[in-house]
Formats: sequence, structure tokens, C-alpha cells
Amino acid sequence: MSAQTATARATPAPNAEQAGRRVEEILERLTAEGDGETAVAAEELVRVLMDFYGAGMARIVELLEARAADGSGRAGLSLLLEDELVTSLLVLHDLHPEDTVTRIARALDGVQDHAVELVAFDETTGTLRLRSAGTDAGCGCQSTAVAARTAVETALACYAPEVTSVELGESAAERTPVLLQIGNAPPGSAPTGGPDPVRTR
Repeated sequence: MSAQTATARATPAPNAEQAGRRVEEILERLTAEGDGETAVAAEELVRVLMDFYGAGMARIVELLEARAADGSGRAGLSLLLEDELVTSLLVLHDLHPEDTVTRIARALDGVQDHAVELVAFDETTGTLRLRSAGTDAGCGCQSTAVAARTAVETALACYAPEVTSVELGESAAERTPVLLQIGNAPPGSAPTGGPDPVRTR
């Protein structure tokens, strides 16, 4: 393996959300500097590249789905959908074959350190309701909840950008049980479920 190949593999894969923000920052800077022609040219360049690799991604999905249909390509399609970078590009171009809830489940499966369960997703508001899962879900402290929310939001940015807010609730095991107060029966009352007291003359 060449040094160039090793360096390429060691370089972290780009994040689609970060790349999009960077492109916007560059275009805004060009516009603010007053170089209108350069800004227009840059926007045109972005559109051409988006159309080009978008068409390429569409072709990849088309070929893999065709192979999956005849039973020869299901593994390849699954690998494609499990990759965060590829998934983010498919979602960006509305090419991902899975629905939103399925992609949310994929994202949650990738959150290793904070086990959470899907409660509900509101497509109208984009709100995702979750709860911590299992007895080892954490100590219940604020820092743990913040870390879990951050991990979930990072995963969702790639797999399900439709999610605009996350509500994380506690698990059933973490909820405080309701204590029932058991007291003495009032004087003269019969025990519940027992026979009536025997009266003597």
C-alpha cells in the first residue's frame, strides 16, 4: 500500500452537514466582498457538481436495486445504506430507498454508548420522542442526558435530517415507583374480603 493511499484512508470521511455549511460560508464571503461575478460563478460551480454526483448516486442506487431484485445484490445495497457518508448523499438528493422511521432506527443503532428507544416521530413538526433503554441507560444525571442527546442528534444529521428536535425521556426502570401507604383499618370495620365478625349475646 502506497503512502498516498495510507494517508487517504487515515483522513476522516467528510461530513455532509459540515461540508454544506462550509460551502454556504464561502458563498456568503464572496458575496460580502462585493465580487458579484465570482460569487455567481461559484454558485454555478456548486450546482454543476451537485447535479453531477447526484446523477452518479442515482445510478448507483438503480444498479444495486436491480441486482437486489434478482437476489444477487442485497448485501451490496445493505452495505451502501449502512455507510453514513453515502446515506447522507442519498438523503440529500431524495434517493434513499428507506422511509424516515427506518432511517431513524439505523441512526439509533449506531449510537453505541447511549442506548435509546424510539417512542414516536411527528412528521408534521419533525419532533422525535425517545426514551433511555435498559437498566444500564445511565445515572440519570443532566450531563448523561446531554451527552446522549448530542450523540443521537449527530447520528440523525446523516440518516434523518427530517428530525428537527429530539425529546429524550427516562426509561421505565428510572422512574420513581409509586408507594402505596398501608395503614390499620378503622375501629369497628370488618377486614376486607373476610367474614363478618361474630356477635355474642
